[in-house]
Amino acid sequence: MNTIRKNIRHLVSVALIFLTMAEFSGCTTSEGNPGEIKTEVDIPAVELVSAEKGILTSSLTMPGELISFQQVDLYARETSFVENVFVDVGSQVKKGEILATLEAPEIASRLAGAESRRKSSEAIYIASKAGYERLKETSKTPGTISSNDLDQALSKMNSDSSQLEAAKSSYREVQNTLDYLTIRAPFSGVISARNISPGAYVGPSGRGSEQPLLTLQEQKHLRLVVSVPEAYTPYIKKDDEVNFNIQAMRNKLFPAKVVRMAGALDVKLRSQRVEMDVINEDGKLLPGMVAGVIIPLVSGDSTFVIPNTSIVNSQERVFVIKVEHGKAKWVDVQAGRSIDGKTEVYGTLQSGDRLVKKATEEIRDGALLKI
Repeated sequence: MNTIRKNIRHLVSVALIFLTMAEFSGCTTSEGNPGEIKTEVDIPAVELVSAEKGILTSSLTMPGELISFQQVDLYARETSFVENVFVDVGSQVKKGEILATLEAPEIASRLAGAESRRKSSEAIYIASKAGYERLKETSKTPGTISSNDLDQALSKMNSDSSQLEAAKSSYREVQNTLDYLTIRAPFSGVISARNISPGAYVGPSGRGSEQPLLTLQEQKHLRLVVSVPEAYTPYIKKDDEVNFNIQAMRNKLFPAKVVRMAGALDVKLRSQRVEMDVINEDGKLLPGMVAGVIIPLVSGDSTFVIPNTSIVNSQERVFVIKVEHGKAKWVDVQAGRSIDGKTEVYGTLQSGDRLVKKATEEIRDGALLKI
């Protein structure tokens, strides 16, 4: 009996020893659970990258429209009939060239009447001037001409002179109106529309001409118009060189230069109108074409540029993991543009900071790390 009791006590002692060893081997140490011992195998190994400043360069392709540098719709200044048309659609014209002539017989009659009145006033003025000069010469002999008669002759001469000037002005007015019957090109360009033929009744817009007589465009010099959204306005400046292509020639890039900027945003589109000058001597580009404008997006100031994998986007925050004294430290950042696997970040970082290359939320703030 005593032997059996001794065997049972021995088995219990052995069992207690094994349980104690098992508990000891299962214990680890972590900051979350004091008293546990964490082995070197359990500490995560990470690869680091250095936080360095750089300039991230990319480009943005936006739709634009080619328009004529100058364009004008030509209307008749006076109600009249078309006498001759010397151009047609596609005609190349030079500044001052006659495009069409109009006919208005009543204007010619008005001009003849104005000329008659001018000549009549001129004759009256010449007579009154001669009379005044004779009286003035005679008045040099004392007692021959009274001062009153001399003053009246002077007043009549001045009045006739004013009448003559009025007649001349009236004549010039009608003559200028007659000049309006000759339609000339205000600048060199191409006729892009013709809506008249000889004999057509024309007049000012809304009074005889619902459509312009002719449309003239300057096509050797074009404007490329782009509406740049608010977010991208800091990246484009005056005198910048850009390239663009068109659908008809996708593989060819055309140069353009930023010349005019609105300096304000459109209230509805929240974008800024930007105009670029395009030289089109060969005439391959046409007004109205839609262009794909390639705008380079170059940051003015350098920022921290790190791999995309170093940024953790959680539901609560965006951060990177910096390594200090072998421990992880979460640093909140704001992400900018991403290009070719790299992203601009803004935050409390310093050049040379060591960041975890492949950061995840599993690497807790303050955790030990193995480099």
